Amino acid sequence: MRIARLGAAGLRFGLRRARLSVAAVSCALLLGCGSPPLTNADGLLVLTDETPTGLDYDGPSAAIPQSQTGIVNLMEPLIDYAPGAVNDSGVRIPDFTRFEGRLAERWDFDAARGVLRLHLRRDAVSCAGNPLTAADVVYTFARAKSVSGAAPIGWFLANAGGVADFDGDVFTDPAARTLGDEVRAIDRHTVEIRQGQPNPLLLPVLTTFGLLIFDSVEMRARATEDDPWSHDYANNAAPPSFGPYCVERWVRSSELVLRANPHYYRGAAPIARIVIKRVPQSANRYMIMRMRQAHVAERLTPREVAAIEDVDGLAVRSVQGNESLFLHMNFATPPFDDPLVRRAIAAAIPTRQIIRNGYFGAAVPWTGVAPSSYPGAASGAVTTDDPARAAALLAQAGYPGGRGLERYPDAFRLAYVAEREAVLGPIAASLQTALRRLGVPATLDPIPSAQFGDRQLVKKDLPFALNDQEKPVVVDAGYAAQLFFVSASAGGVNNMVNYANPALDALWARARGETDRVRRTALIQDIQRLASADVAWAPIVEYRTHWVGDAQVQGWSWRPDNALRFYDLRFAP
Repeated sequence: MRIARLGAAGLRFGLRRARLSVAAVSCALLLGCGSPPLTNADGLLVLTDETPTGLDYDGPSAAIPQSQTGIVNLMEPLIDYAPGAVNDSGVRIPDFTRFEGRLAERWDFDAARGVLRLHLRRDAVSCAGNPLTAADVVYTFARAKSVSGAAPIGWFLANAGGVADFDGDVFTDPAARTLGDEVRAIDRHTVEIRQGQPNPLLLPVLTTFGLLIFDSVEMRARATEDDPWSHDYANNAAPPSFGPYCVERWVRSSELVLRANPHYYRGAAPIARIVIKRVPQSANRYMIMRMRQAHVAERLTPREVAAIEDVDGLAVRSVQGNESLFLHMNFATPPFDDPLVRRAIAAAIPTRQIIRNGYFGAAVPWTGVAPSSYPGAASGAVTTDDPARAAALLAQAGYPGGRGLERYPDAFRLAYVAEREAVLGPIAASLQTALRRLGVPATLDPIPSAQFGDRQLVKKDLPFALNDQEKPVVVDAGYAAQLFFVSASAGGVNNMVNYANPALDALWARARGETDRVRRTALIQDIQRLASADVAWAPIVEYRTHWVGDAQVQGWSWRPDNALRFYDLRFAP
C-alpha cells in the first residue's frame, strides 16, 4: 500500500538541518570514522528511537515497544500462532485461527476437566546452557501469580486466559499469591494448566510476551532475600530464557547487541548478530538509511516513509495491524471526572487535520475502542471534529468558553512520548490549537518514554495524554476490553485512566466465561459501546505499522506486539 507521495523538495527543508548530525551519528555510532561501508557480514543493523529501558515483562518498561522487541527475541513462548499469508507489502501475517508448537511440542485439551496438557520439547536449551523442563513452566506461572513485579503482566495474562485461581485475591491476600495445582508438572517434560471456567483465550495468551518462559535454574541462582523472583536481574541484565538470541551487550539509551543462541532448538538464526542502535531523531534514521549505512529503520515519520518509497535498494514494509492513536483523560483527575468535559474535549479533536497533516493520509478515523480488525470489534459513539458541539458540551458542563478551567492547569498538560516528537509533536500542537480555540488551557508536556510508561502502567497518574503505543497483543476485542476498561478489582491491569463502571465489569464477568461465540460477541460489543459512551478514552486514528529495510533483507513478519522477530529475517543470497 502506497502512502501519498511527497516530492523530495518537500522533505529537504525539514531534513537540511539534520545532515551534519547525521554525519556525526554515522561516524561515531554506526561504523566508526574511516570504516568501510556496511556489509552483511557485520550482522543486521537496526535503527530505532529508543533501546529497551528494561527487559522484565512484569516491570514498568513492559509498555515500551522497544522493551517488548528485546523480550520477544530473547525469550520463547510455549506456543505461537501459525504462519499465514504474505500481504502486498511482503509481510507475513499470522493465521490467528491456528497455533503451532514452540517450547510445547504438542498439547491436548480435556474440555470436561478444563485442563490443557502441554508436552514440552526435549531439545530446547537456554542461553545459559540449561535444558528446558516442566520446572521452568511452573516457575514462570508461580512468578506471575506472586504479583511481585511493578506491573503484574504475567498474572493478568493468566487471568485473561481463565487459569484457575489467578484472580483478584492476589492483591489483598498474600496467601493467594502461592501457586497451587492449577499449573503443575506431571513429569519432567509434561505440564498441566487448569482453567477455573471455560475461556477461549487460554491458547492466545500463551503466545504473548508476558508469559514467555524463564530459565528457572538461572533465575533462582540470581534470587536474593529482597528480590526472590529476580526482577532486578531480569530487568537489568537479560531475562534468561530459551529464545533465538542471547544478549552480547546492552547499554541503556545507546544500543542492544544480540548474538544467536547456539543451542536454539529450531537451528541457529540465519543472521547471527543483531545490533540495535538508538538514533533518537527520525530525520537522522532516515538519512542513514538513504546513505545505506543500516539495514532496518523503525518508526520513521509518515513524511519520511513516503519520501523513501522509491529509493533504489530500499523497501517499505507495512501492515494495517493494530496500532492507533487515542487521547486519554484520567477519571481520577478533575475536571475529567465529568463526562460532559470528556465529550467536549473529544468533540474538539481535529481528526481530519491530524490524518492529513500528521499522517499524510496513511491513517483512517478510529471510531471504536478495540482495533477495528479484531474479532468482536464494534464502532463507538465518540464524536470528534465538531467544534460547535464541543463548545455546547463545555458550556453545559459549566465552563462556557472555557471559563473556570484555569483552575486545573496541571490537568491540561498534554503528555506524549518525547522520543516520538517528530510524529506526535505536530499532532499535539494541532490538538492544543483546537482546544485553545475552545477555551481549554492546554499546554504540551513531552516526557521520556520510560517515565511515560511508568506513569501510565504503574502509577496511573497521567492526567491528559496522547498515546500511540498501546495495542492489545491478543487478537480479540474482549481481551482489549479487559486490558483497558475493566476495573482493577475485576481483573483489569492497564486501565491507565482509572475508569470504573460496575455495569461494564458485570458484562465482562458474563462474557469471559461465555462459551457460545454469538452470545460472547454480543456481550463484548455491549462493553465497547458502554466504554465509548463514557468516553473511557477518545479514539482518534488507526495507522499502518511501517519498517524501512534494505531490499536484501527478507522474511518480514508481523505479530500483534508489532515487534520484529529477527529470527525470521535473512539476507537474500
